[in-house]
Amino acid sequence: MKRYNYLGKLVATGLLLFSTVAALQAQQTTPYDAARLKTSWEVVENHYQGQDNFLSAFTFVNTANKPFPTKGWQLYFNFIRMVTPGELPGHVNVEHINGDLYRLTPADGFAGIAPGDSLRLGMTGDAWAVNFTDAPAGLYLVWDGQLEKGFAIKDYSIRPSTTAKQLMRYPGDKTAVITPTDIFKQNAAVKDIPVAQLPLVFPTPKSYEATGKDLVITDLPVLTIAPQLAASGTIINEELQQLLGKRKQGTWKITLTYDSTLAVKSPEGYALQVAAEGITISAGTNAGAFYAIQSLKTLVPPTALAGVQKSITIPGVRVTDEPRFGYRAFMIDVARNFHNKRDMLRIIDLMALYKLNVLHFHFSDDEGWRLEIPSLPELTAVGAKRGHSSDWKNMLPPSYGSGPDTTNAAGTGYFTRNDFIEILRYATARHIRVLPEIETPGHARAAVKAMESRYYRLKAAGRDQEANEYLLTDFQDKSVYHSVQYWNDNVMNVALPSTYRFLDKVLEEIQSMYKDAGAPLTAVHMGGDEVPGGVFEKSPACIALMQQDKSITHVNDLWYYYYRKVNELLKARGLTVAGWEEAGMRKTNIGGEAQSIPNPDFVNDKFQLNVWNNVIGGGQEDLSYRLANAGYKVILSGVSNFYFDMAYMKSFDEPGFYWGGFVDVDKPFYFIPFDYYKNSKVDGRGNPVTPELFVGKDRLTGFGASNIPGIQGLLWSETVINSDRMEYMMLPKLLGLAERAWAQDPEWATEKDPAKADALYAQAWSVFSNVMGKREMPRLDYFGGGFNWRIPTAGAKVDNGVVSANVQMPGLVIRYTTNGEEPTLKSPVYTTPVAAGGKTVKLKVFSAKGRSSRTTTVKVPVADTQMKNNKL
Repeated sequence: MKRYNYLGKLVATGLLLFSTVAALQAQQTTPYDAARLKTSWEVVENHYQGQDNFLSAFTFVNTANKPFPTKGWQLYFNFIRMVTPGELPGHVNVEHINGDLYRLTPADGFAGIAPGDSLRLGMTGDAWAVNFTDAPAGLYLVWDGQLEKGFAIKDYSIRPSTTAKQLMRYPGDKTAVITPTDIFKQNAAVKDIPVAQLPLVFPTPKSYEATGKDLVITDLPVLTIAPQLAASGTIINEELQQLLGKRKQGTWKITLTYDSTLAVKSPEGYALQVAAEGITISAGTNAGAFYAIQSLKTLVPPTALAGVQKSITIPGVRVTDEPRFGYRAFMIDVARNFHNKRDMLRIIDLMALYKLNVLHFHFSDDEGWRLEIPSLPELTAVGAKRGHSSDWKNMLPPSYGSGPDTTNAAGTGYFTRNDFIEILRYATARHIRVLPEIETPGHARAAVKAMESRYYRLKAAGRDQEANEYLLTDFQDKSVYHSVQYWNDNVMNVALPSTYRFLDKVLEEIQSMYKDAGAPLTAVHMGGDEVPGGVFEKSPACIALMQQDKSITHVNDLWYYYYRKVNELLKARGLTVAGWEEAGMRKTNIGGEAQSIPNPDFVNDKFQLNVWNNVIGGGQEDLSYRLANAGYKVILSGVSNFYFDMAYMKSFDEPGFYWGGFVDVDKPFYFIPFDYYKNSKVDGRGNPVTPELFVGKDRLTGFGASNIPGIQGLLWSETVINSDRMEYMMLPKLLGLAERAWAQDPEWATEKDPAKADALYAQAWSVFSNVMGKREMPRLDYFGGGFNWRIPTAGAKVDNGVVSANVQMPGLVIRYTTNGEEPTLKSPVYTTPVAAGGKTVKLKVFSAKGRSSRTTTVKVPVADTQMKNNKL
């Protein structure tokens, strides 16, 4: 009897398993295999029909032996441009879902796609499209019977734009793309300077003298370390062991001397001397000694980092140095696309090497919340996860091409509490402060939706009071708005007391992490940028608050109410407010026109503002100076010079945005912090500018200059989808930032005679370019295992059948072919102009480690002499 029951249960279990497997197989059966839908996209025409928009087209090719269905499907994609919704030719509807997510669905009359046939769908988008990162991304299919599952379209390509109508943004656009000849002209001013004539410490020190008395190292030193600088002594020992391996102690010396006068004069200053008998460092703080060690590292030949060395020769120098600015910052956005702990530690290593000392950690935004807050688990369980869902209540929708699967590393991911504490400790040991940013009240969709998910979970469990505790949403709000990134539900409601409980809880846990890490925390960045118009206007909670608080007479006043509350929260925790420029602005009317002016309310509350809006030609070029003159502490963070997510140049193959202009390494290098009007060369669209553009703009006063503690480079990550892209966009731009942040005010910046200033700048640019090409970029081939820095493309010009080439950074090697093949490490090295009439010449720039730039292709006409000979 027992055996019978056992067998019966076994049979029943087997039947259940069989039916479950069959059901799963049925679910996985789709009407069509997404892998067989070959897809491409292209720009058809910019400035379409004479408007500031563009026409682009998808082409779908059915490579299967069955038709693509006439109905029952949805095709999702991300696109950074707003698409005109409606029915497209071909009977397919396009609609905007939210943010950058769109959907195609069949309309009445859609005939499907027959085997071997294709469908072309043209659609209109706003503005224009120039490079490949403007293209739609993350395409996937969803079938009506499987609404929780998305099937990625992996056979997807972007067709290059090659014609003027595809590349010219508007009638006044000066050029379709930057040509090899344009690059050649840009590089022509760079002189080749022998290494022996270059300053070998980078960034440029305050005082530098080469003595010619080099130090040859074959063993480890005798260390004499002042007790006050003990931490720096440990660092020196570790660095030398990496270079030399385990060696016996020799007779040469390293002496770290404590100098209290330096601590008062310049806490980060130092003196460094390298002589034949050893190295002497004087500093008044461990930070100063640390920066002396970084200078010593840049004296080491770059190739010495390739592996353990038998001996190392360090040039003899005398250096006295201190930074120009005490605040030398870099911001990394890990919210839009996630960058992991390894990326963060590598960024910190770069910042330390080049003496940057503030890491602005942008961990939250609409598309992701990337820091674990243990008491609010939904912030990462929901807010750090992107993928496809029928309602997106327990995850965020795909953004920036992250696709349907939550396993996508750019879309899904976060730092655990322990991860962040490790990052904080790593940064603190390298004298880098980490400034966390809680993006509020706008750009906050990840937090808003995570707290809604928490609300629904607790509400369903009958725990109403807990459900409302940290809610950021007024569910009765009927306000209509959309953000710059097209979200219609991304703003925290500033009238809800629960919004401030949420912020205080997050602040409490962040403070706890810093305490456990032993890391300093004096300010928290509270965001504040790009809150869209129309928000709060139809929120019952906001309307009720305005009725209760008579100081709020207009919906705009809710902004000042919010920042007063935020300021109180941070003050209660011993912290000060950092924010984007809008946190220090007030809306008003001047002459009947809406204007924004510096808000006097918070000037005395130690608000620190990152001012990003200095788009040249955009009308707000003087905003940084106006806010500094008004008394706010301003970190110069302008898009025109310091947004590293801007593409290097106008080329279809060059990744990045360009709404604020194209940003190559020269843009941060030629920035003059206290008078950037003087050296602004082009506007946001690439047109040359003259001093007349700045007539009537506020100038920085002496008081205003005292309110500018530093400058900051920024890498937003909408187009930065992996580690290689991150490093490509950062480097070498980060070196231009480092030079301007640390080096003293250069002579070319203060020279009043324009001709003399131009000549001085040209010489300084040549020195910097040579230092990059011959010292620092080769160093980054090996430092930290090597970085994926951008190798510039070769410039080339043709004259009577002869090709001349050059490179932005002398020291990098150009190789070429004349047979149409791609240059390799075995191709000839370019040293002199090449006669190649009637041939196609291809050139590539190579790094010391063998990586190469994109190919420069030049089709050379037949030379005049050849034509004459042929006629004869």
